[in-house]
Amino acid sequence: MPDTTHRVHGLADDSVMPDWPALCTDEIIELLQRYPSLGTPLHIRWHSPRPLSAAALVDTTAGTIFVKRHHRRVRSVVTLTEEHRFIAHLRTGDMPLPEVFVGLDGQTAAAIGDWVYEVHATADGIDLYRDAVSWSPLSERGHALAAGRMLAILHDAAAGYDADQRHTHILVARSELIAATDPITTLRLQLPNRQGLADYLRQRDWPAELQRMLAPWHPTLSTRLVRQPSLWTHNDWHASNLCWSGAGHNACVTAVLDFGLASRTFALFDLATAIERNAIAWLALEGGGDAVHADMALALIDGYRQVRRLTADDIHLLADLLPLVHLDFALSEVEYFHAVTGSRANADIAYDTFLLGHTAWFGTPPGQALLQAIRDQA
Repeated sequence: MPDTTHRVHGLADDSVMPDWPALCTDEIIELLQRYPSLGTPLHIRWHSPRPLSAAALVDTTAGTIFVKRHHRRVRSVVTLTEEHRFIAHLRTGDMPLPEVFVGLDGQTAAAIGDWVYEVHATADGIDLYRDAVSWSPLSERGHALAAGRMLAILHDAAAGYDADQRHTHILVARSELIAATDPITTLRLQLPNRQGLADYLRQRDWPAELQRMLAPWHPTLSTRLVRQPSLWTHNDWHASNLCWSGAGHNACVTAVLDFGLASRTFALFDLATAIERNAIAWLALEGGGDAVHADMALALIDGYRQVRRLTADDIHLLADLLPLVHLDFALSEVEYFHAVTGSRANADIAYDTFLLGHTAWFGTPPGQALLQAIRDQA
């Protein structure tokens, strides 16, 4: 029977019924037949409240594992394996990432019916921010410093990883549109291969809306972004995707989780995303300036530059990039909600509140103050 008590994070800082049913013991029993060394399930210890897939910690006769399930319209074996190959590369560089287990068929992703599964080892450390909703700021400046340092270490470890770009746009953070000389023409060329997004956009005057959104920010970006070295990046560097050595202000990062949004972008894109995820309480913007945590943004930058050099030009580009860093991913969320879960209401939130609204906020006094605080670090 489906679990009718399980709730997940909604788009309004609320708790809602999930789009995807919670993992159940019977399906995990079937899945683990492909991973005989992992034992048989005893108990599902915890269900993740993240809404875009179903995931759980599972106790088995051989220990505890993390199981994650995607609908086949979101991830195929091919597109999920792209994430796993990047993880494997980073692990060879001693990055603290949980192992992704290989099944009897030699694959790290398993397709069963309408679902595609992955099975990971449990992460080292304490999952301090496990219940934090997306876009909730870090609680300690020391955590922001540690997160910035680990992001820079990841970028060093990613150097030399030359895999092609992801073969999906859905729920992946990419940078093709933001880096294009003409993002509207670039998106128009993508739409024949993104029918779900094209169907949604037919209901909007999207070229005019995107032009108004881009006009204050984009004209000075494309010529500078084209010079950025291409790099595979994490693209969802939020506190809830990190584990920690303790709860104190001097805790360090012990594990990095969730490469679902990873793709080939560039390092400053990933750092800007980390600021967007951890330094602005987007779900509490009615609080005005109180929603801005500039100290966390600056600590992320300070931690990062302890490992990797950032020039004055880098800092200015980081600030100029921030209002649009979400562009490609916001459209991927529109595509997901409209074409996969069939929620017009959530697709509208992704388009109006996330895509257009977040950019517009950077034109307000609190948004301008945050950008200036970053530029002052040059």
